[in-house]
Amino acid sequence: MTNPAIDSPVRLGDAVLRRAQPGDETGILACIQALADYEREPDAVENTADLLADTLFGPSPSVFAHVVEKGGEIVGIAIWFLNYSTWTGRNGIWLEDLYVHEGERKHGYGKALLTHLAALCVDRGYTRLEWCVLDWNEPSIGFYRSLGATSQDEWTTFRLAGDALAAAARPTRP
Repeated sequence: MTNPAIDSPVRLGDAVLRRAQPGDETGILACIQALADYEREPDAVENTADLLADTLFGPSPSVFAHVVEKGGEIVGIAIWFLNYSTWTGRNGIWLEDLYVHEGERKHGYGKALLTHLAALCVDRGYTRLEWCVLDWNEPSIGFYRSLGATSQDEWTTFRLAGDALAAAARPTRP
């Protein structure tokens, strides 16, 4: 049985960690853009507030978000969705984005977001909390390791996108 308190807002000093709600889209999008800037991909974000509203709060959401709000502003985000392990036979959480605005770091907001997702996993019987980090992002790697996370160095992430995705989708004849 799941714990209803897991979805209750959590006080973090003068901030609060809570599930994202309609109206948060602009603040979430600002965090996504700031993350893209940090990851040296400032022009990569195609997302919009309307797309976020549909994705997070539409009739059948498959992506979820938690935010840290301080003074009425979104200062941190965790955007995630369920994955599945054929080996364990259970779901897990894939953390797509974790971001805290630079001026709001060192307050424990990033750790609070990660530990909240870990608590969700435990509460719901999910077996994994997974994410990717860029190889050069040493501050984040150190932070994740301090929490006990381990890298999966034997795995390489692959992606089909753009023209390669369209080409792969075209039927081929033997």
